[in-house]
Amino acid sequence: MINEYEKLLAGLDDVNWAGLDHAYGSAEDVPGHIRALCGSDDEARKQAGMSLSNSIFHQGSRYSASPVAVPFLARIAVAGPAAAREDAMWLLTRLAVDWHDEYDVTTGINVTGWRAAAAEVGPEELLPWYEEQVAAAADADKRAQAQELRDWVAAGNSPDSRWSALQSYDAVLAELPGLLVLLDDDDARLRTRIAYLLAWFPEFSSTSLPRLLSLAAREEDPVTAATALLAAGILGTTSTAGEITPYLDAADPLMRWAAATALIRLAALDDASLGPGLLGRAVAELAAAAREPFDRVTDYCEGDLHAHIERTLHALPPGADPAVVRETLDACLPRIVWDYYGTRTRRAIEELFLAPQQDLAPRYADLTLAQQQLLGDLAGHRHDWLIRSSADRLRDRGLPCTREALQTFVGAPSETPRSDLGRDIGAPRTVV
Repeated sequence: MINEYEKLLAGLDDVNWAGLDHAYGSAEDVPGHIRALCGSDDEARKQAGMSLSNSIFHQGSRYSASPVAVPFLARIAVAGPAAAREDAMWLLTRLAVDWHDEYDVTTGINVTGWRAAAAEVGPEELLPWYEEQVAAAADADKRAQAQELRDWVAAGNSPDSRWSALQSYDAVLAELPGLLVLLDDDDARLRTRIAYLLAWFPEFSSTSLPRLLSLAAREEDPVTAATALLAAGILGTTSTAGEITPYLDAADPLMRWAAATALIRLAALDDASLGPGLLGRAVAELAAAAREPFDRVTDYCEGDLHAHIERTLHALPPGADPAVVRETLDACLPRIVWDYYGTRTRRAIEELFLAPQQDLAPRYADLTLAQQQLLGDLAGHRHDWLIRSSADRLRDRGLPCTREALQTFVGAPSETPRSDLGRDIGAPRTVV
């Protein structure tokens, strides 16, 4: 442990971690992992980050230990070792919002609805039901099991993910005032991380919105600037459109895309806020990005630019040119970068390969450009499960239905699939 960082962990050992839980049971190992984040051993630090990601945030789930870890992670993000700060911010973001949360990247997070849903499944509301289960248990074993669950709920827990995730979200919300200093950090990656995190806290927008607009105006790093600009669009009101519109003329296409996406979100709040001409310009920028995607992307929609454009277009108010919208959606259809649930992939296969093949399997050279793009994206995709979930549709159309067969078919070099965990903590990322 590096002594200079010991002060960041004040109170860490005062927490009854053994009385808290995470994905694998007791959370008594959490303080050791948090402490290792501030250590001098790089390998131990990376392993600690992975362990925290797997335990207090496990495939989107949060636990009683998750919100308790938040203040320590926030301190590390602000003043910890350089090697640990970005990982701490990444984990804070994941503890606040993630793919299982009820939010839409094009319109922002619906905190009011989330709070209403969580209030219905909180410990106080569920406790009477669990007490009824104890009373109705038919034998001693079932009664003991029911009593254990009842005691767990009585201790302030809920089995509903909407409630448990909200506890972590609120813990991060409480740390935002102290995290704002990262907007002026020397490290562009940390400025990016805080700008992205702020986008999901509308309750903090009176403080964060002007700072995000200021960051977008002065920022030299295009990814950071675009992240801040779109965050402002997600948090803003229709009056924010006037401050975002000039960025449609920015030299960097990533900034133009961010401005266009932000303006469409604001137009969805009030379709009178943008005239048809301005809305048409915004849609044209999305069309340009879909045709010629940039190498640099933001974290929105997990860095999947085409999926984000597609979702943005589905939120369009009336007034855009239907032909341009259709052309843009067609350009997005075969591009598969992330796709958690496989729905975009299966729809793309069905729309681009209209019917099962009756004759011999098609040749790659005879496919359309869009068909080649889809199969090429699948051949190079990071997760085998996405191909497996679509295997029946591929097979029905006479197409290769395994990663190896797809790589051979499209002439792509084989590669070892990467794990989900490297995407989150302790590994290099192409999305910043």
